[in-house]
Amino acid sequence: MAIICPTVTPLTEIEYKEQMSRVGGLTDRLQIDLMDADFAHSKSEVGVDDVWWPAGVRADIHLMYQDPFAELEKLILLKPHMVIIHVETMVHHMHFAAELHARRIKAGLAILPETPVSNIEQILHSFDHLLIFSGDLGHFGGKANMDLAVKARQAKEHHPDLEVGWDGGINAKNALALAEAGVDVLNVGGFIQKSNDPQQAYCDLVSAVER
Repeated sequence: MAIICPTVTPLTEIEYKEQMSRVGGLTDRLQIDLMDADFAHSKSEVGVDDVWWPAGVRADIHLMYQDPFAELEKLILLKPHMVIIHVETMVHHMHFAAELHARRIKAGLAILPETPVSNIEQILHSFDHLLIFSGDLGHFGGKANMDLAVKARQAKEHHPDLEVGWDGGINAKNALALAEAGVDVLNVGGFIQKSNDPQQAYCDLVSAVER
């Protein structure tokens, strides 16, 4: 069954606290999005230095930074469950993954909609997770381009143990289809964060993928 992983995508420290309060108690795994205004068009006032999460929660940090290596030592000190970087950024991806693995932190690789799986085939073996991105970098409210779901099957064809995530436009109507397409982790932003009842929205998603 696919995992429902709520996301926190703050532009300010106030938003960070508000968003974390909505989802911090829903489940034991969260994704925290950080933006640098270079790779992503928006910038989060919350930097790696400011990141925190509730005790008992596994945090995946989705780093939408052009230069992830500049943040590596700070990320290691945080000891998250996983750090996800984009293949389109300026970094030696396999080296970055190796540094995380040496500290027992999982490494994730994200790809934008226009990036085919064939572009990352030579380095995918170095990563634990592939994040298929279908949203708007640094914002809630993206649309799920279901045509991109084929990337899950393509990635697992040669890497069957790879965990595949999806970020962008997930709701109770398309969650099951994404899970059936081979997505293991559904990173959900706006559907939960913008709901009047985040707990119910989360439960609706869980129910959807259990059908």
